[in-house]
Amino acid sequence: MNAKITSQLVYYKSFLFMAQKKGIFLSLLSILLLLCAGGAALGGLGIYKFLEAGPLEQQRLVHVKSGMGVSAIAALLEKEQVIENALIFNIAARLTEQEGFLKAGEYEFPAKISMAQALHRVRAGDVFERKVTIPEGLTSYQVVKILEAREDLEGEVAQIPEEGTLLPETYLFVAGEQRNDKIKKMQDALQTILDAAWESRQAGLPLENKREALTLASIIEKETSVAEERRRIAGVFINRLKKGMPLQTDPTVIYAITKGKIQDEGKGPLGRRLLRKDLDFDDPYNTYKYPGLPPGPIANPGKASIEAALNPESHDYIYFVADGTGGHAFAKTLSEHNANVAQWRKVRARQ
Repeated sequence: MNAKITSQLVYYKSFLFMAQKKGIFLSLLSILLLLCAGGAALGGLGIYKFLEAGPLEQQRLVHVKSGMGVSAIAALLEKEQVIENALIFNIAARLTEQEGFLKAGEYEFPAKISMAQALHRVRAGDVFERKVTIPEGLTSYQVVKILEAREDLEGEVAQIPEEGTLLPETYLFVAGEQRNDKIKKMQDALQTILDAAWESRQAGLPLENKREALTLASIIEKETSVAEERRRIAGVFINRLKKGMPLQTDPTVIYAITKGKIQDEGKGPLGRRLLRKDLDFDDPYNTYKYPGLPPGPIANPGKASIEAALNPESHDYIYFVADGTGGHAFAKTLSEHNANVAQWRKVRARQ
């Protein structure tokens, strides 16, 4: 008996001991005879057949569906060439009283996995977890498109979720999960983050409710990807709101035009550059034409942007513009801002 088989046999004794404590007679001879049933092995080699490397040539994903009993699972694993003999697997599961504890799910079986290891994996529910990543700042339309593109998810999303209600994050799932269930999980996660941030919000903010906080957070998310800037940009918008100044933020104009159904062809959300004439587009979401916050979120903000909106940096800045490095230059006066804009135009011309 080689070292690997010896190790597996020692490991598997725990299951045999459990069964013995419940009064089941499990002499080596009885196990041997049962594992040899149907000509699965010859003589004393039967038990080793259960413990030695299996026939699988390369790793394989196998979906054990809900409601499958041990016989069906054994047959499936044999069909998928994970195990060599379904009868041996079936008998071993019943002898060790595991047949009622095998769990549904998608399993990744490595090459040469033994029947003992395969049985343990399905008993432990050691399922293969798939991932879907939702980046910060996507619209709900874009999030649904990501979910629809995953062939390992099921179900139709009949309606685009309300904007700003989905938390950007990496979510685990198993094949066959419903897309609507993942959306519900994203909504619940967002609400949890929002509730906690609202409870610890800074005093004196010009935000009447959680929806307004979420709206501001979505604008912050679209304005910067630099983590260190989020609270500072939040402070700019809070200062403008307090002064009654229009927010004048380009992402709201884009949302006014697209309503979240953006272009995805590498040419920006409009499929072109934002033009000066676009700033006159008449829509409540256009913060160049209408003061205050827009009617609702313009994207799905992440946790950091939600927290920044409710705990902004305290300062006197009321302007900011891109500085050409990925960040922004901030200004307290219009003359300072104009100088920053002129510098940004030079940088853009060189680019």
